[in-house]
Amino acid sequence: MNLYPLLFQPNLHTVVWGGRRLTAYKGLPPCDEPIGESWEVSAVPSSTSIIANGSYAGRDLVSVINEQPDRILGYAVNRQYHGQLPLLVKFIDAQKDLSIQVHPNDEMALREHGKMGKSEMWYILDAQPGSFLYAGFNKEISQEEYKAHILNNTITDVLAKHTVKPGDVFYLPAGRVHAIGAGILLAEVQQSSDVTYRIYDYNRPGLDGKPRELHTELAAQALDYHVLDEYRTFYSDKINKANLVIDSPYFTIRVTESTGSFHRNLVKYDSFVICMCLEGGCRIRIRETGSTIELSHGNSTLIPAAIADYDIIPENGKSKTLEAFINNLDRSLAGKVNRFLHIG
Repeated sequence: MNLYPLLFQPNLHTVVWGGRRLTAYKGLPPCDEPIGESWEVSAVPSSTSIIANGSYAGRDLVSVINEQPDRILGYAVNRQYHGQLPLLVKFIDAQKDLSIQVHPNDEMALREHGKMGKSEMWYILDAQPGSFLYAGFNKEISQEEYKAHILNNTITDVLAKHTVKPGDVFYLPAGRVHAIGAGILLAEVQQSSDVTYRIYDYNRPGLDGKPRELHTELAAQALDYHVLDEYRTFYSDKINKANLVIDSPYFTIRVTESTGSFHRNLVKYDSFVICMCLEGGCRIRIRETGSTIELSHGNSTLIPAAIADYDIIPENGKSKTLEAFINNLDRSLAGKVNRFLHIG
């Protein structure tokens, strides 16, 4: 069957800290529930994306990938990740503060849960005045000091606090303590994993009225206690250029603000491409087939590796897109993670 850019049905998640902005941002009817996350492209078994367009409409993403894994994921990605889509992308609306948390690396996640670890990144879309997030520690502490801060409800005293604005980026490798603060709307790209260790949740109840579970001991093992001089990611943001934001062992991120038709040929990376439309609608036109999809702002598409040669065409004079893919040009990076990811 011919491949084409895949669009997906809405996949919204209600959470205690969620807000009301995601439905408007995505052009969906308003909802009275606190929607905190839109899982844009997901192969996580608990919440797999359902395709909304073309001949695969109504099918789940995992089953479609299984039919043509080399052509959809890319030959190198398929072998490195054993047929699994290695990324999960979301839009997140935090009306209230998220819990303080950390994610394990691949080695720990495989040992403890039989799953991938989770490194991730945040791209800030909107932030109310004074909004901030936590990323990293502001001073080095020991495991014993960490546990004491949890017991004393003072863990935020030792966290690095960052006021944010639209366009700010934070890379959060596994092991880095972090939390999104109230008033922030962001795009998130992460390894395809649902393993999170909740460290502190302000003693608030969940949607069921009961306290949410904390994972103090596991988090103590997962945390990286080293302190950095800078936690924010700085990058060029030139117009009509695919600006490199992050190139990590787990994903590469480029952001493009285009004012006219913009050609992207990513076939050389031998990877699928997830394209998130952050601002302004656009069309994605595949060079090989001429097929076109409409991608409105607040929505995302998965472009199969075999056809990742395309044009981004703004609908109303300007659009901003974020592309996430696996950089297979540097095989040494792939080798660093491959040995952890054979999950049987």
